This record gives sequence, structure tokens and C-alpha cells, in this order.
Amino acid sequence: MEIIPQSTSIGAEIRGLDLSLGLTDSQYAELNQAFLEYQVIFLRNQQLTPQQYMDFASWFGLPREYLFADGIDGFPFITEIVKTETETESFGSFWHSDSTYIERPPKATMLYARQVPPRGGDTLFADMYAAYQALSPGMQNMLESLNAVNSASVFPRDEDIYQEVKSKNSESKDQQAIHPVIRTHDETGRKSLYVNGIHTLCFEGMTREESQPILNMLYERVQKPEYIFRLQWQKDTLAIWDNRCTQHYATNDYHGYRRVMHRIIIEGASPC
Repeated sequence: MEIIPQSTSIGAEIRGLDLSLGLTDSQYAELNQAFLEYQVIFLRNQQLTPQQYMDFASWFGLPREYLFADGIDGFPFITEIVKTETETESFGSFWHSDSTYIERPPKATMLYARQVPPRGGDTLFADMYAAYQALSPGMQNMLESLNAVNSASVFPRDEDIYQEVKSKNSESKDQQAIHPVIRTHDETGRKSLYVNGIHTLCFEGMTREESQPILNMLYERVQKPEYIFRLQWQKDTLAIWDNRCTQHYATNDYHGYRRVMHRIIIEGASPC
């Protein structure tokens, strides 16, 4: 196995593995260590059946269904995310960490590229360890004393967000969960910023109006180029990212082309 870092802090390409053959315990241990160290890892040229994809995902934990989308036939944990040639809205084109509105947000998300446009459609990933570390000690101390209310319906265009997948459970879009603003990673012990612009409603005990100035400042920091790795997709690329310490953004710059991705989310622990 060869691990090729993509920046000084986030992102690594993994070479030398054919996931269709399965993993050994030692291979998984090395892969998981790279996942924890680089937060985002990806493998090119992986030709997997849905069952092989599920078998690989299960090494990282318990797959769970996405609240707002059905799975593909026979595989309820694999969500197909499609943007067609005629659509202009894109699923995930905003900085976020997945499903922070549930009590146990995903530990990891996997995305497997089944069909990609000839250009565009990259995904950006931001290092939330670095975003936290760049804050002043005073701001760190203040934020560590706060919790945030996260909701499935914060984003003004939430009706459009779910149109790109097979929508279900629309009555759950008011679902909320309260999590620490500064999260301590349950495996690495490192601290990271854990609020995002489409799911964080406000600080607990404060109004949205009172919370927004500080939240907006934090969201601006997420987008600093120093924290970001850009993944250029190719067909049969499989990426895995750590939702506990990253945010991601799907670029919507490939109108007129079809893009098909298969997603699996892995259940995580309650943030602390």
C-alpha cells in the first residue's frame, strides 16, 4: 500500500489496493490509520459491485440509511446521487458536515464515482482541526463552553436540497440535535470546529440573530484555501472522509453533463 499526501494537513491518495479482493486485518489497520491522519482518503480505478462496496464500507463501522433518500434496489444503505444533463441544482453544493441534525451523525461518508462529467464536479474538503487551531485562545475558550442547535431545515433552499435524490421522510426536516461547537474526536482526541452553515441554527440558549455574527465569522474561516483539499473525480474513484473533523463542498460547475455517485454513510458516536 502506498499513501500519497495531497497537502500538508488533509487528503491522501491510496495506491496498491484492489478493494474488490477484500481487505486483510493489517491492510484495514493501515488504511484506517491513513483515514484518521489525513481525514480524506481516496482510491482510483476501483471496480466494485454493490455488495463489494458494502463489504468494504462495513470495515469502518455500521452503515446506516440516509434519512431523506432511498437506497438503490437491494441495497438500502447505498444512496444514488444523480445530477442529470438538464438539472442545474446540485446535491451538496454548500459547505457542511453530513447530518449534524441527528444525535449520532455519521463517522464517515463514502462516495463512489459511477459516472462523472468530462470536466468539473470536483469536491472540496476543509480541515476543521486547522480551523480550530487558528482561532485565538480566547475564542477557543469561549466556543468550548457552547453547544449548537443543528436542524435539518436551516438552509433556505432545503426543499431543493433533496430533489436530487429520491426524497422521503419530508416530515423529518424539522429534526434537531444539540452538539458541542468544539468537538473532541472520539479516536484521535483532537479538537475541531463543529458548526456548519446549512445545519447549525444557533448557539444553545441564544437566538439565531444573536448567534449569527459569530457563526458567520467561523464559516468564513472554513473556506480559507490553506485548509482545503480539492478532489478531482475520475470514474471508479472511491473517497472516504471523516465527518467528525471535516467539511465538504460539491462544486456545481458541470451543467449539461450527467454525474452519478453512490454514497454510504457510517454511523458515528454522539459528539462530545
